[in-house]
Amino acid sequence: MSEAPAEVFSSDEIEAARVLFAHDAQFIMGAAQIDQLPAPDLPEIAFAGRSNVGKSSLINGLVGRHGLARSSSEPGRTREVNFFLLDGRIRLVDLPGYGFAKASKGEAKRFQNLARDYLRGRPNLRRVFLLIDARHGLKPSDAEAMDAFDVAAVSYQIVLTKADKLKPAQAVAETERASVAISRRPAAFPRVVATSAEKGQGMAELRAEAAAAAFG
Repeated sequence: MSEAPAEVFSSDEIEAARVLFAHDAQFIMGAAQIDQLPAPDLPEIAFAGRSNVGKSSLINGLVGRHGLARSSSEPGRTREVNFFLLDGRIRLVDLPGYGFAKASKGEAKRFQNLARDYLRGRPNLRRVFLLIDARHGLKPSDAEAMDAFDVAAVSYQIVLTKADKLKPAQAVAETERASVAISRRPAAFPRVVATSAEKGQGMAELRAEAAAAAFG
Protein backbone atom coordinates (compact mmCIF):
# COMPACT_ATOMS: atom_id res chain seq x y z
CA MET A 1 0.00 0.00 0.00
CA SER A 2 1.43 3.37 -0.95
CA GLU A 3 2.07 5.86 1.81
CA ALA A 4 -0.49 8.65 2.18
CA PRO A 5 0.73 12.14 1.34
CA ALA A 6 2.27 14.02 4.25
CA GLU A 7 0.02 17.06 3.77
CA VAL A 8 -3.57 15.86 3.46
CA PHE A 9 -5.17 19.11 4.60
CA SER A 10 -4.53 22.68 3.58
CA SER A 11 -3.28 25.25 6.09
CA ASP A 12 -6.74 26.85 6.02
CA GLU A 13 -8.41 23.54 6.90
CA ILE A 14 -5.95 22.93 9.72
CA GLU A 15 -6.59 26.42 11.09
CA ALA A 16 -10.39 26.09 10.82
CA ALA A 17 -10.23 22.83 12.75
CA ARG A 18 -7.99 24.40 15.39
CA VAL A 19 -10.51 27.23 15.86
CA LEU A 20 -13.40 24.75 16.07
CA PHE A 21 -11.72 22.71 18.81
CA ALA A 22 -10.71 25.87 20.69
CA HIS A 23 -14.39 26.68 21.27
CA ASP A 24 -16.25 25.72 24.42
CA ALA A 25 -16.46 21.99 25.12
CA GLN A 26 -18.47 20.50 27.94
CA PHE A 27 -19.55 17.14 29.26
CA ILE A 28 -23.30 16.82 28.76
CA MET A 29 -24.23 13.30 29.82
CA GLY A 30 -23.36 9.65 30.25
CA ALA A 31 -25.82 7.09 28.90
CA ALA A 32 -26.00 3.78 30.73
CA GLN A 33 -28.60 2.31 28.37
CA ILE A 34 -29.64 2.84 24.79
CA ASP A 35 -32.86 4.73 25.52
CA GLN A 36 -30.88 7.41 27.38
CA LEU A 37 -28.98 8.58 24.29
CA PRO A 38 -29.51 12.22 23.24
CA ALA A 39 -31.52 12.93 20.12
CA PRO A 40 -29.51 12.27 16.94
CA ASP A 41 -29.67 15.91 15.91
CA LEU A 42 -25.96 16.78 15.74
CA PRO A 43 -23.02 15.11 14.00
CA GLU A 44 -21.07 12.81 16.30
CA ILE A 45 -17.47 11.60 16.28
CA ALA A 46 -16.88 8.59 18.53
CA PHE A 47 -13.71 7.28 20.14
CA ALA A 48 -13.27 3.52 20.64
CA GLY A 49 -10.42 1.28 21.69
CA ARG A 50 -9.02 -1.15 24.19
CA SER A 51 -9.20 -0.22 27.85
CA ASN A 52 -6.36 2.10 28.85
CA VAL A 53 -5.49 3.01 25.25
CA GLY A 54 -5.76 6.72 26.04
CA LYS A 55 -9.22 7.76 24.84
CA SER A 56 -9.77 10.32 27.59
CA SER A 57 -6.30 11.80 27.17
CA LEU A 58 -6.82 12.11 23.42
CA ILE A 59 -10.19 13.85 23.79
CA ASN A 60 -8.70 16.23 26.33
CA GLY A 61 -5.79 16.92 24.00
CA LEU A 62 -8.05 17.67 21.07
CA VAL A 63 -9.98 20.33 22.97
CA GLY A 64 -7.00 21.61 24.94
CA ARG A 65 -8.46 20.82 28.35
CA HIS A 66 -6.92 18.48 30.91
CA GLY A 67 -10.03 17.49 32.83
CA LEU A 68 -12.89 17.35 30.33
CA ALA A 69 -12.85 13.58 29.81
CA ARG A 70 -11.96 11.74 32.98
CA SER A 71 -9.13 9.26 32.76
CA SER A 72 -8.35 6.58 35.30
CA SER A 73 -5.33 4.51 36.21
CA GLU A 74 -7.69 1.54 36.47
CA PRO A 75 -8.51 0.14 33.00
CA GLY A 76 -12.13 -0.40 32.10
CA ARG A 77 -13.66 2.35 34.23
CA THR A 78 -15.63 3.97 31.38
CA ARG A 79 -18.90 2.03 31.57
CA GLU A 80 -21.23 4.50 29.92
CA VAL A 81 -21.37 6.19 26.54
CA ASN A 82 -20.15 9.67 27.47
CA PHE A 83 -21.11 12.70 25.37
CA PHE A 84 -19.25 16.01 25.10
CA LEU A 85 -20.66 19.01 23.25
CA LEU A 86 -18.18 21.06 21.22
CA ASP A 87 -19.11 24.59 20.08
CA GLY A 88 -22.80 23.68 20.36
CA ARG A 89 -22.68 21.87 17.00
CA ILE A 90 -20.75 18.62 17.27
CA ARG A 91 -20.68 15.87 19.88
CA LEU A 92 -17.59 13.88 20.83
CA VAL A 93 -18.48 10.43 22.16
CA ASP A 94 -16.28 8.38 24.51
CA LEU A 95 -17.21 4.70 24.26
CA PRO A 96 -16.51 2.03 26.90
CA GLY A 97 -13.16 0.34 26.37
CA TYR A 98 -12.94 -3.28 25.37
CA GLY A 99 -10.39 -6.04 25.91
CA PHE A 100 -10.17 -5.65 29.69
CA ALA A 101 -12.38 -4.37 32.42
CA LYS A 102 -12.18 -4.77 36.19
CA ALA A 103 -15.79 -5.88 36.44
CA SER A 104 -17.80 -9.06 36.46
CA LYS A 105 -18.20 -10.79 33.11
CA GLY A 106 -21.89 -9.93 33.08
CA GLU A 107 -21.24 -6.26 33.82
CA ALA A 108 -18.47 -6.03 31.22
CA LYS A 109 -20.72 -7.62 28.61
CA ARG A 110 -23.50 -5.18 29.46
CA PHE A 111 -21.56 -2.00 28.87
CA GLN A 112 -19.73 -3.39 25.84
CA ASN A 113 -23.10 -4.35 24.32
CA LEU A 114 -24.22 -0.78 25.00
CA ALA A 115 -21.35 0.48 22.84
CA ARG A 116 -22.29 -1.96 20.06
CA ASP A 117 -25.94 -0.87 20.19
CA TYR A 118 -24.85 2.75 19.93
CA LEU A 119 -22.65 2.03 16.90
CA ARG A 120 -25.33 0.05 15.06
CA GLY A 121 -28.20 2.47 15.53
CA ARG A 122 -26.78 6.00 15.40
CA PRO A 123 -27.67 7.67 12.07
CA ASN A 124 -25.76 10.88 12.92
CA LEU A 125 -22.49 9.06 13.68
CA ARG A 126 -20.00 10.40 11.16
CA ARG A 127 -16.90 8.43 12.08
CA VAL A 128 -15.34 6.31 14.79
CA PHE A 129 -11.73 6.91 15.69
CA LEU A 130 -10.39 3.48 16.66
CA LEU A 131 -7.48 4.07 19.01
CA ILE A 132 -4.54 1.67 18.98
CA ASP A 133 -1.57 1.90 21.34
CA ALA A 134 1.37 2.45 18.97
CA ARG A 135 3.67 0.50 21.29
CA HIS A 136 1.63 -2.69 20.98
CA GLY A 137 -0.04 -2.50 17.56
CA LEU A 138 -3.26 -4.20 16.55
CA LYS A 139 -4.51 -6.94 18.87
CA PRO A 140 -7.12 -9.67 18.22
CA SER A 141 -9.73 -7.63 20.12
CA ASP A 142 -9.06 -4.70 17.77
CA ALA A 143 -9.66 -6.97 14.78
CA GLU A 144 -12.95 -8.07 16.36
CA ALA A 145 -13.95 -4.42 16.73
CA MET A 146 -13.10 -3.75 13.09
CA ASP A 147 -15.14 -6.78 12.05
CA ALA A 148 -18.12 -5.30 13.91
CA PHE A 149 -17.62 -1.90 12.27
CA ASP A 150 -17.41 -3.50 8.82
CA VAL A 151 -20.60 -5.51 9.35
CA ALA A 152 -22.46 -2.46 10.66
CA ALA A 153 -21.02 -0.30 7.83
CA VAL A 154 -19.74 2.25 10.36
CA SER A 155 -16.93 4.41 9.00
CA TYR A 156 -13.85 4.15 11.22
CA GLN A 157 -10.29 5.43 11.18
CA ILE A 158 -7.22 4.06 12.96
CA VAL A 159 -5.54 6.47 15.35
CA LEU A 160 -2.26 5.38 16.92
CA THR A 161 -1.83 6.75 20.44
CA LYS A 162 1.33 7.27 22.49
CA ALA A 163 3.40 7.46 19.31
CA ASP A 164 5.97 9.62 21.15
CA LYS A 165 7.01 6.47 23.02
CA LEU A 166 8.44 5.07 19.76
CA LYS A 167 11.42 6.16 17.74
CA PRO A 168 10.36 8.01 14.56
CA ALA A 169 11.24 5.09 12.30
CA GLN A 170 9.26 2.73 14.52
CA ALA A 171 6.25 5.04 14.43
CA VAL A 172 6.39 5.14 10.62
CA ALA A 173 6.63 1.35 10.46
CA GLU A 174 3.70 0.89 12.86
CA THR A 175 1.63 3.34 10.83
CA GLU A 176 2.38 1.36 7.67
CA ARG A 177 1.49 -1.96 9.35
CA ALA A 178 -1.87 -0.54 10.42
CA SER A 179 -2.46 0.83 6.90
CA VAL A 180 -1.84 -2.60 5.40
CA ALA A 181 -4.12 -4.25 7.97
CA ILE A 182 -7.08 -2.06 7.00
CA SER A 183 -6.41 -1.88 3.26
CA ARG A 184 -9.14 -4.36 2.34
CA ARG A 185 -11.63 -3.60 5.07
CA PRO A 186 -14.78 -2.08 3.57
CA ALA A 187 -15.64 0.45 6.28
CA ALA A 188 -12.10 1.55 7.15
CA PHE A 189 -11.00 5.07 6.27
CA PRO A 190 -7.62 4.72 4.53
CA ARG A 191 -5.52 7.23 6.48
CA VAL A 192 -3.85 6.21 9.74
CA VAL A 193 -2.95 9.07 12.11
CA ALA A 194 -0.11 8.69 14.62
CA THR A 195 -0.65 10.87 17.68
CA SER A 196 0.63 11.77 21.10
CA ALA A 197 -1.77 13.59 23.41
CA GLU A 198 1.14 14.35 25.72
CA LYS A 199 3.40 15.89 23.05
CA GLY A 200 0.72 17.20 20.67
CA GLN A 201 1.93 15.03 17.80
CA GLY A 202 -0.70 14.51 15.09
CA MET A 203 -3.37 16.45 16.96
CA ALA A 204 -3.78 19.20 14.36
CA GLU A 205 -4.30 16.57 11.66
CA LEU A 206 -6.76 14.64 13.82
CA ARG A 207 -8.80 17.77 14.49
CA ALA A 208 -8.96 18.34 10.74
CA GLU A 209 -10.02 14.72 10.16
CA ALA A 210 -12.81 15.11 12.72
CA ALA A 211 -14.02 18.40 11.24
CA ALA A 212 -13.99 17.00 7.70
CA ALA A 213 -15.92 13.91 8.80
CA ALA A 214 -18.50 15.92 10.75
CA PHE A 215 -19.13 18.72 8.27
CA GLY A 216 -17.57 17.65 4.97
